[in-house]
Amino acid sequence: MRLLHDMSLRAGIMVFLFFLLCVVRQVYAFDLVNGKIRATIYLSRNEPECVRLAVQDFISDVKKITGQDLRIVQSLEWISKPYVLIGTVTNKQFCTLTKINGVKSIDALKGKWESYQVENSSTNALVIAGSDARGTMFGIYDFMEQYLVVDPLYFWSGLEPLKKAELSWDQINIKVGEPTFKYRGWFINDEDLLTEWKESGGRRNIDYPFYQQVVAPEVMEKVVEAMVRSRFNLIIPASFLDIGNPAEEELVKIAARRGVFLSQHHIEPLGVNGFTYFNYWKTKNNTNPLFSYFSNKAELQEVWKAYAEKWAKYPNVIWQLGLRGIADRPMWMADLSIPQTDTDRGKIISDALKSQLEIIRSVDKRPNPPMTMTLWAEGSDLFSKNLLEIPSEAMIVFSDNCPGWKFQDDFYAVERKSERKYGIYYHHQLWGSGPHLAQTVSPSQTYKVLGEAIKMHSTEYAILNVSNVREFLPGIDASGKMLYDFGSFHPERNFKAWFQKRFPSHPDQVQKLYDDYFAGFVIHDALKVPMLMDGQANAASNKLMGEIRQIIRDAGKKPEPQNAQKLDLMNTLEKDFVNKTLRDMHASAGSDTELLQKSGFQSHVFAKVVLETEALIRNLNPGEAGLLSANFLSQAYFMKGLSQKLEYTVLAKQAVENGDRNMALKYLQMALECFSDIRKAKILATQGQWTDWYRGDKKMNFKASENNLEGLIKELH
Repeated sequence: MRLLHDMSLRAGIMVFLFFLLCVVRQVYAFDLVNGKIRATIYLSRNEPECVRLAVQDFISDVKKITGQDLRIVQSLEWISKPYVLIGTVTNKQFCTLTKINGVKSIDALKGKWESYQVENSSTNALVIAGSDARGTMFGIYDFMEQYLVVDPLYFWSGLEPLKKAELSWDQINIKVGEPTFKYRGWFINDEDLLTEWKESGGRRNIDYPFYQQVVAPEVMEKVVEAMVRSRFNLIIPASFLDIGNPAEEELVKIAARRGVFLSQHHIEPLGVNGFTYFNYWKTKNNTNPLFSYFSNKAELQEVWKAYAEKWAKYPNVIWQLGLRGIADRPMWMADLSIPQTDTDRGKIISDALKSQLEIIRSVDKRPNPPMTMTLWAEGSDLFSKNLLEIPSEAMIVFSDNCPGWKFQDDFYAVERKSERKYGIYYHHQLWGSGPHLAQTVSPSQTYKVLGEAIKMHSTEYAILNVSNVREFLPGIDASGKMLYDFGSFHPERNFKAWFQKRFPSHPDQVQKLYDDYFAGFVIHDALKVPMLMDGQANAASNKLMGEIRQIIRDAGKKPEPQNAQKLDLMNTLEKDFVNKTLRDMHASAGSDTELLQKSGFQSHVFAKVVLETEALIRNLNPGEAGLLSANFLSQAYFMKGLSQKLEYTVLAKQAVENGDRNMALKYLQMALECFSDIRKAKILATQGQWTDWYRGDKKMNFKASENNLEGLIKELH
């Protein structure tokens, strides 16, 4: 009898637990789309445009997945369950509705910066609440990434969400507090591919071999959408942007509609660079005054004021302070009358910063408008020597001068003061050295560098140089998550999840390929930074070709001894500028022998990665294969071709120096054949809508490099 009693008791318990589970499922389950059920979205008229655009993206994603349209209403009188309540806690009507639906915890969001929570209630409602408008916007996008499984960078990766007939969850729970970094942005810099991929919305009046077109508005729409989906809240929309040109101002308008902060390149304080300065005076009185705060102080102040008034019309501007010259160089390289001592230079820049602060106060009616001073190159050097006075209102932004690898020395040398705010400028891309067309920095390396920023109390601001966006997908995705919540980010775990979501059939094999690729870049022995990224490798081989050409032309001539005094002042200033502040960016081999060894090792690694990737791609589904081909195999081909071209060019120079022109010619022919890898790289990344992606390749300019090599071969014959 006791046995039967125990069995009966256990059976009763099981029935009760089953009943309890059913009740829990009934109470907390939420069906967004399920059979004939389609949730309705409640969105108050008071919510700003950035939230409304995010809701439209939400509706678009649901339709991609299920084929069903969700309806938006603005009153509960028109709503039927299930429904989605979306709003900001500053909206009283929204708060009342959430409490009616049993969600009271949103009160904890009040007064917070870009915080949000997403949860389903016992009343068959899904509540997406933000502490402010951007918090609400980011809550929508985080829900879409976690529960709809939409890649925030879907447009650039080509990965659309999987089709499903139903979207239902037993429980939905996202709670995100204030972000680790307050301002988190993208810098669209060196954007040669973006400018000419699509026909432009206009022309640029700029005396520069790059950026003759304005990025097409529909392309910028996708850039900014991807940025906010990745939970960034700041953008520098272009290099050398002239807001006085309506076509360029359209880029600012597109970003402003998304509710993000707007700022300027560090060489264009108050939106003014050398090109805008010249355009202003040409338009006003057809003059061309020297671009110099020292020689033409009043003229430059007038342009600053005029452009500051244009920028001040937009909300959420983060003003850039600074004083730099043309083409990202110190101003004294364009005006040789400027005193050449560091003390004098520091005084000139300090005076300019005071003038800029006065202009900002006159045009920006906010009580404390945010502003930054980016310590790049000479600014970094002067500030670390206490020769630069930066207004206390400005955030001090430290830079890495080797892309993504380590900060400049001043980052560690400058004492942090409690009354100041500090931030960072970080490169996924850095033209001149690279990376540009082939990513170099792994998310694990980014994690280390951003961890240093946190240790050094520099988390007020983080701007990431992302260039043309498409080349840096894993890095951008990981960086966005780190900047928002560094404490919950684990590099190995998060990187593994990235592959599981995008390459579910073979995640471990694909991750190993990426790991091998990132580990393949050779490191400078002394500086401990990459030394043969795509830009460096390309520049090194071009330099060697020039040296070979000079050896051929000087054959039989008695060489003249090198005399440093023959260098003119401009060359001296250039060398001083690079060696003092940008040495990590231009890490180079100490000899041709070392360069041969390093390039040979690197070409071997990338050749192996190419072979293994091509073998794996045959086992992937079309979506996975497309992403791996465009974002990875293409870049491995770039690095294989560039590394081998450099290796053969070194061998050609050594042969010429040994008097063996025939062997030199053979090696140069082999170097020329390496362009076939570069062409393969472009083909892999230009499928479908990306057909014209490299039409604007003017930074690396492979065509010019190939023509140069063909000309050298003809000379050697």
